[in-house]
Formats: sequence, structure tokens, C-alpha cells
Amino acid sequence: MTASPVTSLLTDMYELTMIDATLKSGIAQRRSVFELFGRKLPAKRRFGVVAGTARILEALQRFHFEDEQIDYLAKQKIVSDECLDFLKGFKFSGDIIGYPEGECYFSGSPLLTVESTFAEAVVLETLALSILNHDCAVASAASRMTIAAHGRPCMDMGARRTHERAAISAARAAIIGGFKGTSDLEAAKRYGIPAIGTAAHSFTLIHDSEEDAFAAQINSLGTDTTLLVDTFNVEKGVERAVQAARNAGGELGTVRLDSGDLVAQAFTVRGQLDSLGATDTKITVTSDLDEYQIAALGAAPVDSYGVGTRLVTGSGIPTAALVYKLVEHDGPDGKPVPVAKKSSSKATVGGKKWAGRIRNEEGYSAEELLVMADSEEEALAELSKRGARPLQVTYVKDGEINESFMGPAALAEAAERHVTSRNELPYQAWRLSEGDPAIGTTYVDISSKGKA
Repeated sequence: MTASPVTSLLTDMYELTMIDATLKSGIAQRRSVFELFGRKLPAKRRFGVVAGTARILEALQRFHFEDEQIDYLAKQKIVSDECLDFLKGFKFSGDIIGYPEGECYFSGSPLLTVESTFAEAVVLETLALSILNHDCAVASAASRMTIAAHGRPCMDMGARRTHERAAISAARAAIIGGFKGTSDLEAAKRYGIPAIGTAAHSFTLIHDSEEDAFAAQINSLGTDTTLLVDTFNVEKGVERAVQAARNAGGELGTVRLDSGDLVAQAFTVRGQLDSLGATDTKITVTSDLDEYQIAALGAAPVDSYGVGTRLVTGSGIPTAALVYKLVEHDGPDGKPVPVAKKSSSKATVGGKKWAGRIRNEEGYSAEELLVMADSEEEALAELSKRGARPLQVTYVKDGEINESFMGPAALAEAAERHVTSRNELPYQAWRLSEGDPAIGTTYVDISSKGKA
């Protein structure tokens, strides 16, 4: 039995029980504003990277309740018949704005702002958080790894180290963070990502000799392929790899190292390749790499990196620690009322926010500015007055999804955007050591409530 393409049950039960209760209390249709943000960046993260919003839009297109979902909810008596009737006709009709994918973010940054009725907005909480918490964590790790790589290509090889569906979204998030390809074919097909991969140790072991294995691979893939040379003895493996390519009339493209002291081996192998006249043959390394190991390889003659486990698990930080909170709703008189939690260590800031980033005289980001105002026009004017670059875009308007933010072209734009956004950050943002966020966040309230 195949999984249903409908996404409406990718949610926590309490989203539906809240709808049920507010339908009975009469406030399910009250205009509400929810914001998705992080109270603070996770430890060891000086900035975060936005990734996954396009996947939310894809899921939103399929967020409705068909007979299968309604029958399940009815049989399990999860909500009342009144609520079931409401869900049967559910279609999101509100607005969603947010940071574009690839943009860097900081403490309090409203990555997503959902404005609709309470019932329509609250039910998207789990879906939005599950996607962004994962994808932002992976993209943030990928960005740190590509910083450490200093321009050398990084490739995603994490499909075997996570859930099969998570591998697809991780590959996409990695591209936003600066990776150049993926071993996962479903991700490559779905998102237009370059696919990479040649052979594992088992391919060598199934042949009667290493020479036979290399010859078979080159015969199939050409001399520009990548040969794995550490199944037995690296020195012999390199010698046989170079000779196999020459026997086929060409020069070998790349050798891959997957074990041992990678720094020392890279120097040794580079020297051996050069002594054999294979000066154009490249070296790629794999084997549980993270940003710190990649940085340690910076002085070694390595041409590219294949990263698996540490990438798809966020390099030790598997969630971006984002939350989804109600910040404003209409009162009985129809006027906006800012609301906020006052809980110890979990306080929030009330009011809908418009975000901008201020740069200093040298052109580097200096401050994240969040403005609360009575209208978008007033907020944008305030951002302009303070010299802040507006950060949010409109993803959904009156229930209509802007599909230009989806697809392979949008993914390529997100990767380019991240390079620009990251290059604007001050030097301390690029450090791999634990420290404070690269820039601070300032709240400015120019609304009538704030002026009162």
C-alpha cells in the first residue's frame, strides 16, 4: 500500500482538537498571526540558513482532508462531527510571508509569518516546524562545511545514514548551503541536482583482483571516473588505478580515499600521482567528515569532499530549535491585539514583525531589525529610514501559492542567495568555534500600541 500524497495528517493531534474547541467557542475564524522563529541560535551556530520553505509550499498544495483522512478521524473520535464538517472543506485561504531560502537568519528572525483565521493558521504548525527545523539545520551545517572547504566542492553522500525521505530533503538543503551534488538519485531527479557516484568497496571485492575491478569500471564509465583506491593497499591501489586508465588510452579523473589518516594520505597520494605523471588526476576524500575535519584538510592537496553522516544529521545539531507562536489576533472590536508568552526562558515578543538587515559603513551586516507597525507601509518606511534591507517575500496571498519559489530554478537561486547573504556577514560569522550570533537582533515598536 503506497503512502497517501495528502499532507493534512502530518500534524500533531492537538492542532485539530484546538480547531474543534475554537469552533465551539466561536473564535475559530478570528484573524490570527503566527510567526515561526528561533528564540536563539543553537550552540556553535553563529548564523542559521533558511531552507525548506519551498517544501512547505509543496506540502500546502496537498494539505486537504479527503475521505480517507476524515474516516480515520471519525473512527478514532479525535474531533467532533462539527469539526469534521469544517475539515472536509479545508483549504488555506490566508497569507504567508517569510525569509527567502538561502538567506541567513538570527535570534528572533521571523522565518515564516502565517496570517489567516486561527483554525487555518494553527493547523500548519507541525508541518511547517517539521520541515524547517530539519532543513535549516542541514543547510546551516552545509554552510559551515563549505566555509571550511575554502572553495573546494562538497558533495552529499548521506542517503545511507538517515531516513530515506529525510535524505531527499537533506540533499536539497545541502545545495542551499553550498554543496554541489548528491548521491541520492531521487533528490537529483526531483530537484535538478547533479548526481554523483561511481563504486563502493564491494565492487572491488566482487572481482578477482583490484586490476580487474578498475578495468571494469573504466570500461563502463570511462577514464574520467573516480576509483576507490584504499580497499587493500593505497600505494598499490593508486599505481593500479593510474595504469588501468592508461591501458584504456587516457588519464584517470580522480582517486578516492575513504579511510586512515586522510591528511597524511592526501600528501602521499599526491606525490605518488605526480611521480607517475598523473598530475591532472584529482583526489577526493570521504569517511565521516564534518566541518572541523574539512578545515583540518585545508592544507592538504585535496580537490573535493564527500560528506555523509555529519551533513544529514546537522553536524551534531539535528534541529534548528525553531518554534511557531501566536503573536497577534483581532480583538472583539476587530482591532489587532499583540499577544506574547511571559514564561520563564520561553518568553516571546508580541505583534507582527517586518524584518530588515542593517549594514555598516564597510558593507557588512551589523544588525537584524524587527519592526512592529500598524501596516506594512509604515514598517517598510521605518526599515528604509534606518537603512535596513527588507528581508521578507510573499509566498502565499489569499491562499494562492507563488510557484516561482518552487522547483529547480528556485533552488539554484536560493544557493546563489546564500552566497551573497553569507558574504555580507562580518568575519566572526565564519569562525567554526562556538560563540555569539554574528549580529544582534533589535526590536522596534512603532505601532499605535507601542506608541501608547
